[in-house]
Amino acid sequence: MIDVYLVASKGIPAKYGGFETFVEELTKGKKNDNIKYHVSCMNNDEKHFEYNNADCFNVKIPLKGSIGRILHVSRVLKQIEKTYNPYNDNIVYILGCRIGSLMHNHYKRLKKRGFKVFVNPDGLEWKRDKWNFLEKKILKYYEKCLVINSDLVICDSKNIEKYIMKTYDSKIKETKYIAYGSYLDKSTCTFEKYNNWLMQKNISSDGFYLIVGRFVPENNYEIMITEFMKSNTTKDLVIITNVERNKFYKSLLEKTHFDKDSRIKFVGTVYEQDLLKKIREEAYGYLHGHEVGGTNPSLLEALGSTKLNLLLEVGFNKEVGEDGALYWNKEVNNLASLIEKVESLSGNEIDFLGVKAKQRISKMFSWNFIIDEYENIFMR
Repeated sequence: MIDVYLVASKGIPAKYGGFETFVEELTKGKKNDNIKYHVSCMNNDEKHFEYNNADCFNVKIPLKGSIGRILHVSRVLKQIEKTYNPYNDNIVYILGCRIGSLMHNHYKRLKKRGFKVFVNPDGLEWKRDKWNFLEKKILKYYEKCLVINSDLVICDSKNIEKYIMKTYDSKIKETKYIAYGSYLDKSTCTFEKYNNWLMQKNISSDGFYLIVGRFVPENNYEIMITEFMKSNTTKDLVIITNVERNKFYKSLLEKTHFDKDSRIKFVGTVYEQDLLKKIREEAYGYLHGHEVGGTNPSLLEALGSTKLNLLLEVGFNKEVGEDGALYWNKEVNNLASLIEKVESLSGNEIDFLGVKAKQRISKMFSWNFIIDEYENIFMR
């Protein structure tokens, strides 16, 4: 029996977040009876419970903010070090870099107890615009602490794996590329419910472009909105995001004056996944401007649902979309011309791109395939 401890997500059942969804799908889709999953959860009600046949355990968050998250992961690892079964093979899989410099001592203690330590550094968190210079330095250091104190670094992007290998070279033992997963099943949301949503948000049913993602500068909202406003399309731009009237929002408004263009529709968040999938399916095209991170879940969901995907031309996006998407370059500001170009495509040409996109998901990013990849590496 192999005990696999999945550490540093918020836990399951998943309500939001990429790591939480990953843990949910990995445990739900388990195939090998020789693997037993143990999932740490962020909850002050410290108890064990079963979910997806996994042993889930709550651990208190001692403080608010980033310090609390670091201490929470440390508490989880201390609990594992005390309660593990020494007669089984044991693997700890740490998701993200928030454990920071405490990783050094935990790695030593885990190795003394015979554990294999796997880690996933996630995307390049330290590159995000929301961090100041000092914070970026600290996050880069946390990344180093994580990857050099591990037996295997799992990356959900080939470009992230290349970066890890180049940056840390002989300081790391081994890397492995295993992508994030997605589904191809159609939405079961009724047209009545979908049309009611369109009416509530004052969105034209005659086709619209869609953006889904966190409301942060590195997702290139300014460029996408500016370029969309330059285009002559009559379609709406529907933006599903956790928009806040913060400094970034005010700056975006001042630079783009999007409030003067009736086509730009900030509609807030959509937490009902079946409705969100229906919105993706009915969108004329999907705009994707993420340039920091690995395999982005919202991109996979778009490729699995939307026929026409217009992606920012960076390595992370091209390795996922390949020939199932079209690309725009922020250096030459060609998104407006690309939007006008795709509106002259025939129905067959758009359908062909949609088929290519779904083939990418089916071949390389289905949860069934990803679960096999993980179970093979755990059983190795």
